[in-house]
Amino acid sequence: MSGLTLETEGDTHVVVTRRFRASPEAVYRAHTEPELIQKWLLGPDGWSMPVCINEARAGGRIRYEWSDGNGNGLVLTGEYVSLEPFGRIVHVERFHMPDPTPDNHVETRFEADGAGTLMTMRMTLPDSATRAAMLATGMEDGMEASYARLDAVAG
Repeated sequence: MSGLTLETEGDTHVVVTRRFRASPEAVYRAHTEPELIQKWLLGPDGWSMPVCINEARAGGRIRYEWSDGNGNGLVLTGEYVSLEPFGRIVHVERFHMPDPTPDNHVETRFEADGAGTLMTMRMTLPDSATRAAMLATGMEDGMEASYARLDAVAG
């Protein structure tokens, strides 16, 4: 399926949509089960996720650590706000570069779409400057590479 779209909304929002071949249940599990997350949420080719803590419950912790294999890495931490199995996840995340970025509030919805899933992720940043800095990282390419892997893992 594929077809990632990334759009801005207002001054502080980013909305990402993508279709997957797999069911909402499978795509949701790929977002909440550490052993699945480590197979797809890798960004550009060549990166790995040696640390994946994902406590998929309200108040549960999130900690992802990525490595490019050459001494470079990236860390994301966060907390779950709420989860509606197979339908919706709300969490807060921040990247550490090395200091934490401002909180990014993320709502991800999974809806049946024919034989697959339409995923809509809405990010809310604290201000337009934070959103502009996030978009300037080239995140769209890394997201598409990761989501292509998710399609293979969940499909």
